[in-house]
Amino acid sequence: RSGKLTPSQVAKNVIAMLEDCDKSTPPLRAIVQWDQEQIMLMAEASTARYRNKCTLSYLDGIPVCLKEEFKVVPYHHRVGTVYLGTKPETEDATVAKKLREAGAIIIGVSNMHELGTGTTGCNPNRYHKIPRNPYKPNHFTGGSSSGSAAAVAAGLCPVAIGTDGGGSVRIPASFCGVVGLKGTFGRISCHGSLPLSYSTVSVGPICTSVADAAIVYSILAEPDPLYPYGLKQPKATLSDMCAPDLKGLKLGVDWTFFKACDAEVLSICEKAVEHLQSLGASVVEVSLPEIEEARVAHVICILSEMRDFLQPDFNKHFQEMNLETRANLAVASQFTALDYITANRQRTRSMRFLREIFTTVNCILTPAVATTAPRIYESDLLTGSSDLSFTVRCMRFMQLGNFTGIPGLVVPIGYSTAGLPISFQVMAKWWDEAVLLRIGLKLEQFRYQTKKPSIYYDILA
Repeated sequence: RSGKLTPSQVAKNVIAMLEDCDKSTPPLRAIVQWDQEQIMLMAEASTARYRNKCTLSYLDGIPVCLKEEFKVVPYHHRVGTVYLGTKPETEDATVAKKLREAGAIIIGVSNMHELGTGTTGCNPNRYHKIPRNPYKPNHFTGGSSSGSAAAVAAGLCPVAIGTDGGGSVRIPASFCGVVGLKGTFGRISCHGSLPLSYSTVSVGPICTSVADAAIVYSILAEPDPLYPYGLKQPKATLSDMCAPDLKGLKLGVDWTFFKACDAEVLSICEKAVEHLQSLGASVVEVSLPEIEEARVAHVICILSEMRDFLQPDFNKHFQEMNLETRANLAVASQFTALDYITANRQRTRSMRFLREIFTTVNCILTPAVATTAPRIYESDLLTGSSDLSFTVRCMRFMQLGNFTGIPGLVVPIGYSTAGLPISFQVMAKWWDEAVLLRIGLKLEQFRYQTKKPSIYYDILA
């Protein structure tokens, strides 16, 4: 607004950095498809709007990227594979369309775990390669919205869009030390993304700050006639988000569940709870019933739905899939219709338990991920990586939100002794994203320092 900088200047910087980060050793591999001409066209249009003082929204001129799971003109809709999206897209997903209408500059599509089937972001195929964690390039970003989190953490753009069916926004955001919001199921339209698992996936922004996440959320969250699951949603608000304290809020903690994480993660997360208390919130002990049953039922639901949707691909493109994808889809084929029905009965139970819990508390607190980002080994670069016990630990605090559809926000709160980010999660009742953002702002104050990642680009320089 001050005119000291134009979107066109920023876009030129971004293009130079996209060229640079692909040449670096190892390459960052955050953005896997981009087009200089497209970026400059959007930037020049935005520059003209600023000059004429007729900007479209707070996102006008802001660089953003979208996970490859979304259709974005004119890129290939590969969804992390080598066999999908053989032709350039001619139609935008709803979120891409809304970002364009808001004046954002789409700098490209970001890397992802093949077909969203894992939590590391490890994707060794020829189009994607393995995105690197900007804090420690020999560590994973987390998945499956891997490139989205890496792009934001490395400074390529302050906003990225991901999808979350089992922690796929929140895990990479946590591992890369940025903010990730999984909206309530149906809150942000999934239209134009590959419908891998229709009952567990929510869309959400990955951003540098909670305020940025709130801005993006307020622009994207609304009913979309093309996406039936979100049609009956109440209006999205940011009410009380900037209240000076947390007085009157009741924060629920199931301590047994909360403590199921690494000692380093636990110690800083416990201090974060004390910080929220010091701002006037009260901490209420709650019991999350049947958490193990819910965990297993979530796995049955997401894998059964993915297997159902990807059945033709599994038969036709088996040889072109990563080994881990094949293994996961093979496991999924062992579930029966009876398993799926039982899992959905569990979902009804779990939602009823949460409905009761949310009559006594405003939100539920947990660590974000039980551990920090794992190392990348040489063999991962060639054949990929599959570690089921690690996947289970990664998703432990994530699955409840996906299984029952409640929203969740992860905020970085510190670092391990090895210098890897550690994050905290807040979940709230359906459609109450506003309370998450309010608490998220206060969690940011708890983090007394933000360390610059070892791979970092300053697009305003």
